[in-house]
Amino acid sequence: MPQQLTEDAIRTFATRWYVALDEHIPIAEVLPYITEDMELKVPEDTFVGHEGFGRWYDAVTHRFFDEVHTVTKVEPVIEGDRAIVQVLVNWQAKIWDPPAAKSQWLGFDADQTWTVVAGDTGPQIKTYVVNALNPMPGSTDL
Repeated sequence: MPQQLTEDAIRTFATRWYVALDEHIPIAEVLPYITEDMELKVPEDTFVGHEGFGRWYDAVTHRFFDEVHTVTKVEPVIEGDRAIVQVLVNWQAKIWDPPAAKSQWLGFDADQTWTVVAGDTGPQIKTYVVNALNPMPGSTDL
């Protein structure tokens, strides 16, 4: 039976989501955070479902390291068993492009909109849209 969505549950969920991304936890442990038909829209592409998400997750966990996501805003508007959530997060990471001698630092403030639904084990992301990625001073381009 789906659990009721609350502001606190959604905020806790958002924090746990970013910890999972920072730690590059196994995909099997990330999938419960999303619905089977989840749609992920990032600047470079759109990914649908567990298979699409898996391709995105594999790419980012092999491209970015030393990631730190700092949530600065989680503002849900709950409508029964779903919520539209405005999320602001500061994302910093490193990348390495062989044969470069050193890694490069990335830093962005990301403006996102999520649709979160009530799942059996808690909130789940149904849609995830990156509205804007604003680079921090000194950041390498993506």
